[in-house]
Amino acid sequence: MRGRTLPGWLAGLIGAAALVAAWWLFSVTVFQPPPGTTFTPVPSPFVVFQTIWQDGLAAYWSVFQVTITEAAIGYAWGNGLALLIAATVLLLPRIETIVVQIAVVSYCLPVVAVGGIAIVVLGGAKRAGDPSATAIFLAALAVFFTTVVGALLGFRSSDRASLDVVRVYGGSRFTQLRKVRLIAALPAILNALQIAVPSAFLGAILGEYMGGTDRGVGITLIRLQGDLDSARVWAVFLLSAVVALIGYALVGLIARAVTPWVSGKAVAA
Repeated sequence: MRGRTLPGWLAGLIGAAALVAAWWLFSVTVFQPPPGTTFTPVPSPFVVFQTIWQDGLAAYWSVFQVTITEAAIGYAWGNGLALLIAATVLLLPRIETIVVQIAVVSYCLPVVAVGGIAIVVLGGAKRAGDPSATAIFLAALAVFFTTVVGALLGFRSSDRASLDVVRVYGGSRFTQLRKVRLIAALPAILNALQIAVPSAFLGAILGEYMGGTDRGVGITLIRLQGDLDSARVWAVFLLSAVVALIGYALVGLIARAVTPWVSGKAVAA
């Protein structure tokens, strides 16, 4: 008899509870304030939640709004270019090696070095409160590799018999791409797009660390770290995780709706 597995939501809830419990345990044991001080690098979950409640979410929204905008723009550009290049490889197979090498190089480049060059070439925000061009660039760079690889693997998973039928009836490679490969690749592409959500958000935050902006999660963390305000540093960190998880879940819901056959749901006639 096969054992029953936990539902995904229940497993996630148990995992989150375990993380919070471990966080609280470390805050009251290992990371106690040094003698003669009240500063603790790891405040308890209660202190962090109390800080968020006292500050109000509106105080954090002005910070996150800029970073979310940067991440969304970078997400669109990075994934759009990745999908376009992956589709071009199927039309021009000889460039596949070059495309894969470019994708690998973009993944291996040190973010600090690339960010330093980007802030010199692209600059930051044009006006106070505007998105940073460097943050947008790093957000796009963070999603490029995974989407290229995911799209290529999805396109290659197409049924050979279906491709042969299109070829026999005189269809071109573009027709194969449109009629067969795109449908077969949808689950892999959507999975790559889902993984890209937290990557784009992280890339935007790293771009803000390079400077050139007066508002955003990255620059706010720098200020809070300088003030040794550990409670608000952890509050921003916790809210960043929530934002990334919400984006990840939304793309996952879209993926389930677009590709119901993957989850085993019946498709309405």
